[in-house]
Amino acid sequence: MIILFIFNWLSLKKRPTGKIQDNQTYSQNIPAMLTEDKVGKAAETFSDNYAVTDLLNNPVYYEDPKKTTNISIDDVNVKKQEETRQKGNTLQERKRKYVHNTVVHIGKGQKSYTLNGYGMKTVLTYLIAFLFNNGLTGNRFQFFTDGHTILNKAIIKSFSWYKNIGIILDWYHLEKKCKEQLSMALKGREIRNKVLGQLMPILWHGLTDKGIVLLNALDNTSIKDTSKRDKLVEYLKRNTPSIPCYAIRKELGLRNSSNIGEKMNDLVVSNRQKHNGMSWSKDGSVALASITALKRNKEHKKWFQEKELSFRLAA
Repeated sequence: MIILFIFNWLSLKKRPTGKIQDNQTYSQNIPAMLTEDKVGKAAETFSDNYAVTDLLNNPVYYEDPKKTTNISIDDVNVKKQEETRQKGNTLQERKRKYVHNTVVHIGKGQKSYTLNGYGMKTVLTYLIAFLFNNGLTGNRFQFFTDGHTILNKAIIKSFSWYKNIGIILDWYHLEKKCKEQLSMALKGREIRNKVLGQLMPILWHGLTDKGIVLLNALDNTSIKDTSKRDKLVEYLKRNTPSIPCYAIRKELGLRNSSNIGEKMNDLVVSNRQKHNGMSWSKDGSVALASITALKRNKEHKKWFQEKELSFRLAA
C-alpha cells in the first residue's frame, strides 16, 4: 500500500530538469551539511602537500552523519537457467544469460535494513517507500555506488523530486578501474606502477582535474594503447561529480566505501547462489534472495505468521 501511494505521488509530481554532472542541482543551500569551519580545519591537515583551496573546490559536499542516511546499492548477477536445452550447441556457442538481483543496504546510525528485488527501477521504488515509512525524508540521502553510469542516472531520476542527495564513487572501485585501464594502456608493470604511484594520491585528495592532466601528459613512448588511456580519462570526467576528497572525508570520519553493500550482496545472493554448476530461474533467484533478506532484517517470523512486514530500520 505504501509503495503504491509513493509510486502514484511521484508520477504526478513534476520532476525538475538537471544534468547528473551538475552537483549544484541537488546540493546547493541544503541542510544536513558539516560547517565550513570543520571542513576547512580537516583540509588544513594536508596543506603541506596540497593547496587547501584546491581541496575545498571539490564538488562533493560533506554530510553531517547525524542527519544522513547512507545507502549502498548494486546489482548481483547469477547464471540464468535455460528454459529448454538446445540440441547440438555447446555452452560456449550459446550466449550466457543472467538473472539480475538489485540489493540495497540502508544504514542510519546503528540501525539498518536490506532490500532486494529484480531490477533497479523496482528496488528504487521500494527504497523510496521505505524512506517515507521510516520518516527519513528530512535526512540527506548519501548513496555509495561503483560508478556505473546507468545506476547513477537511475538514482538521479528516481530522486529528482528530492534535493538533499549525493552520490559517492566507492574508493575501491575507483582504484580498481585505474589499475585495470592502466595495465592495458601502458607498457609493462613497472611503468604502470610508477603512474599509479603518482595518480592515486591525487585522486585520493579529490583532485580529479589534476589526475586527468597527468594522464593526458603521459609520454607516448610509455603507452601501448592510447584508447585505454583515453577511456580512463573519460571515466574520470564522467564521474568527477561523485569523486570526493577521500582524504578529508576520512579525516572527518565519513564513509568512503560501499563495502557494507558488497557484503550484503554476498550474504543475500552470492553465498547461496554463486557456486559451480548452479543456474537459476528469475523467480527462484529473486525469491530465495528475498527470503534471505527477510531473515537478515529479522522480519521472517512476522512475514510467515502474519503476512506483513514492519518495514522499519532495526538494530
